[in-house]
Amino acid sequence: MKVRLADIAHARSGDKGDTANVGVIALRREWYDLIARELTERRVADHFRGVITGAVQRYELPNLAALNFLLHGALDGGGTLSLKTDAQGKVFSTALLRMVLDVPDAEARSLALPAAS
Repeated sequence: MKVRLADIAHARSGDKGDTANVGVIALRREWYDLIARELTERRVADHFRGVITGAVQRYELPNLAALNFLLHGALDGGGTLSLKTDAQGKVFSTALLRMVLDVPDAEARSLALPAAS
């Protein structure tokens, strides 16, 4: 089953220098393990290919049912140097939530995941 990340999580993003910070929080605690399994550093880096120039680091916060990603080289030097429209990295959260996950049907049913429309 195809599941939109936006239907099972919310996210916030911001900046620190040339690095965008994206926090992804499961809307239901029981969805956290799926999100943690699917949102790997590599998958997030692939999702932002051509947009960021550096590595992706992932930090797990299971007590909050959340993941935090640092996207290095995302802001063209940072807020005071960048000519990018979004020099503070606020749209990275929305962009990440556009990801669609392929979840085995049985798992999707057992977790009561909403199907992508």
